[in-house]
Amino acid sequence: MCELLGMSANVPTDIVFSFTGLMRRGGDTGPHRDGWGIGFYEGRGLRLFQEPRASSGSEVAQLVQRYPIKSEVVIGHIRQANVGKVCLANTHPFVRELWGRNWCFAHNGQLAGFAPTPSFYRPIGDTDSEAAFCALLNGLRRDFPEPVAVELFLPGLVAACAAYRKHGVFNCLLSNGDWLFSFCSTKLAHITRRAPFGPAQLKDADVRVDFQAETTPNDVVTVLATEPLTDNECWNLYRPGEWRLWRGGECVAQGMSD
Repeated sequence: MCELLGMSANVPTDIVFSFTGLMRRGGDTGPHRDGWGIGFYEGRGLRLFQEPRASSGSEVAQLVQRYPIKSEVVIGHIRQANVGKVCLANTHPFVRELWGRNWCFAHNGQLAGFAPTPSFYRPIGDTDSEAAFCALLNGLRRDFPEPVAVELFLPGLVAACAAYRKHGVFNCLLSNGDWLFSFCSTKLAHITRRAPFGPAQLKDADVRVDFQAETTPNDVVTVLATEPLTDNECWNLYRPGEWRLWRGGECVAQGMSD
């Protein structure tokens, strides 16, 4: 299985600490050695780094760790290949344009017998993950030819994720830079950090940070991951079928799918 990493914050924030823990799981403390990627939103722009190799030994990943890019929405992924060969085209996260925005998507799981009908969006690689992403956007584009608020298409988004879940495992993160949507099929967790901030210790690396020294009293930062990244904090574990919508570090909508 792959692993996911996401962040929603109310101010531009770097994710170096959490990213460092995730990168160690890519071929060092974990088996996810078949590629990694991370996307940072900057307004309508999306800064994307990807590589079809183990993140733990990647010089590009080390560059990202040394360069604290600040963003309000981040989506990251480390891959353990199940469907599709190991190559750049199959490396998450995947990106497409819809309604004049960059949509970014990462998936953890495997969908058996999933074969959507080709439409406007088509996969570039040969993973079930990218095929599901394209099918999802095709459905939104069909139902809403013009841009609409996320609240209007959220029920359809949840229904689509629930349908994909019937094909296997579908844990995912999705964003257009304004909000971050998370859906749990089997495993997902999040932690929301706000004042009073405290120290945190990574599980996968001997790295500790005191967020009190790195933040202001008004900061709100939510980090999502397949498995909790720290061992001295209380993470919230999702239930199968649970979904949440994040904006500015806060959960603005949540529920359970059928």
